[in-house]
Amino acid sequence: MKQAYAAISREKSKPLVLECIGIDEPRADEILVRIVASGVCHTDMVVRDQGYDVPQPVVLGHEGAGIVEAVGSGVKSLVPGDHVALSYAYCGKCEKCLGGTPYYCEDFFGRNFRGTRPDGSCPIHDSHGTQISGCFFEQSSFATYAIASERNAVKISKDVPLELIGPLGCGLQTGAGAVLNCLKPQEGSSIAIFGAGAVGMAAAMAAKIAGCATIIVVDLNDERLELAVELGATHTVNARKVDSVNAIKKIVPAGVDFSLECTSSPRVFRQAVDCLGTPGTCGLVGSSALGTEGVIDIGSFLFGRTLVGVVEGQSVPSEFVPQLIEYWQQGRFPFDKLVQFYDLDDINQAMADSESGKVIKPILRMKH
Repeated sequence: MKQAYAAISREKSKPLVLECIGIDEPRADEILVRIVASGVCHTDMVVRDQGYDVPQPVVLGHEGAGIVEAVGSGVKSLVPGDHVALSYAYCGKCEKCLGGTPYYCEDFFGRNFRGTRPDGSCPIHDSHGTQISGCFFEQSSFATYAIASERNAVKISKDVPLELIGPLGCGLQTGAGAVLNCLKPQEGSSIAIFGAGAVGMAAAMAAKIAGCATIIVVDLNDERLELAVELGATHTVNARKVDSVNAIKKIVPAGVDFSLECTSSPRVFRQAVDCLGTPGTCGLVGSSALGTEGVIDIGSFLFGRTLVGVVEGQSVPSEFVPQLIEYWQQGRFPFDKLVQFYDLDDINQAMADSESGKVIKPILRMKH
């Protein structure tokens, strides 16, 4: 058993607790990863607050990056010493996975939010030897070591800084993929992006890569909106000061070709629909608590509008994460401008800074 140091969510909406844990050796299809760094994502806070019913106590974290330390007997594509970025989990066997769309895996929720392996076991134990929930996105990377699967580990070049790339496995691939893989805007088209967090900023950078002529970013924070312009936005709207739909239609009178809702707010979701032209497509990526409902004008969809939910940017991580790294190396996807680093011991401060809007993408660095 490997000894590790981890942040554990033990009670609903309470600060995470730093503890020593034990991690079992990897099974045949698993790998043990020495985590170098892990991004903090909005979904981690949603689960901490039990918006998704993941059993507590639980080790969260799903934007890990690190070095493979051990591999199971059945692992073929990775060896100890490989550098990897960790992404979402999928079964690899269902019709959706075999058809090339693992983000629609028939067991997606179970694999990522069950808190255990499919057989009910978990490789994580607390200092008393009691099994605690883990396997979060098949990684639980808020720890110095994590068990992952061969499927959700993306091998990356050793010249890429490990401490930086973890967020490519979830938040950044979600925003960029929503644009490049799902919406697929034509060159010269228009898009409105609601929310200038990590997902929205990644979407804005992707829209620039795609050649959108009009990229409107909507947020409440002027500093974030200034950064959005630096990253590719052609226009910004501060929804605290003006009506966002009216402001967008002053820029594009007929309505935008595409919109992307990244805030999880039902009210903002309605705005993302209402600012569309006809036809027009709204992508929904905001991670709301289960049961959250929104109101839209059904009649407006009779004129060719489309609403599409986007999970993980409709990305196949083994293909898309290396593509994002290449864009970053080319200077076209400067996501490093979004991050601020914290030690794992400061995880609760990192979460607070993310929720307050002070920091766009916190990344936790592990001490070994």
